[in-house]
Amino acid sequence: MAEFRVASADDWAAIWPIWHTVVAAADTYTWSPDTTEEQARALWMPPPPAVTVVAERDGAVVATALLKPVQSGPGDHVANAGFMVDPARFGGGIGRALAEFVLDEARRRGYRAMQFSAVVAANVRAVGLWTSLGFDIIGTVPEAFRHPTEGLVGLHIMHRAL
Repeated sequence: MAEFRVASADDWAAIWPIWHTVVAAADTYTWSPDTTEEQARALWMPPPPAVTVVAERDGAVVATALLKPVQSGPGDHVANAGFMVDPARFGGGIGRALAEFVLDEARRRGYRAMQFSAVVAANVRAVGLWTSLGFDIIGTVPEAFRHPTEGLVGLHIMHRAL
């Protein structure tokens, strides 16, 4: 399978191609496909309490995740996370294993729940993964995402207690 660890600054060179490929597809994240590398690094590798994680297989970074509080102050006990798997590695269980690792890491860091605020409704792979891991869709913002092939689709807000 894969090995998981907290990313270091040196990992960015391996994260960037995954990040860029996923975001450029414009079908899973609300970031602009034109996001520069410098902007992407600031978004994906923010300072603590956020933590970026990588999954390695055979010595190569094959996936990454960002774990951070949804809010600051009195709302900082609820986590948010983003996940990206190298599209060439889809279907090998890396996404699920990374998700389980990040859920455990969130618990270890004292988070009480996890909330996703913008899961693209047309992203059936992600919605299926999150529901199988105990997340509920607690709301959907209709037509909030311009999907490149599906047109206007909703963004799910998903939540689970940790």
